[in-house]
Amino acid sequence: MHQLNLPDYPVRSKIEGGQNWIFDGFRKKYVVLTPEEWVRQHFLNYLVSELGYPKSLVKVESGLKVNKMDKRTDIIVYNREARPFLLVECKSSQVALTDKVFNQLSIYNKAIKAQYLVITNGLKHYCCCMDYRSNSYTFQSQLPVFGEGSDLA
Repeated sequence: MHQLNLPDYPVRSKIEGGQNWIFDGFRKKYVVLTPEEWVRQHFLNYLVSELGYPKSLVKVESGLKVNKMDKRTDIIVYNREARPFLLVECKSSQVALTDKVFNQLSIYNKAIKAQYLVITNGLKHYCCCMDYRSNSYTFQSQLPVFGEGSDLA
């Protein structure tokens, strides 16, 4: 897999049935190792190891309905009051982070209403803070560290 702009971490992997698998410690199972999954697993590790997010507040591949269609979010982090705090969309490192990717995440967020939205391809990461009162958002220079935002504690 490609080198990412995220810290390395020890990976548990295996080859079975001619496919590469990686262990997802959040879902507690092996999943097929795709380029997007490589980014997701590294970003999950970054959230927990570097930014201090508790694993217990992180949900991976959560289902939701968008226009009567079943969709899945890559990562949702909840605050201590069980409200969505951070919504993350992961793409392969080969996928450019365009308006289309951000729009996909924005559509998902209409149902979720997270305070922060993040898109990443493992090489670049963009984060914005939502302001639902003014129906606007502001791009952030970095991701929030757990416990530093007023909505996190």
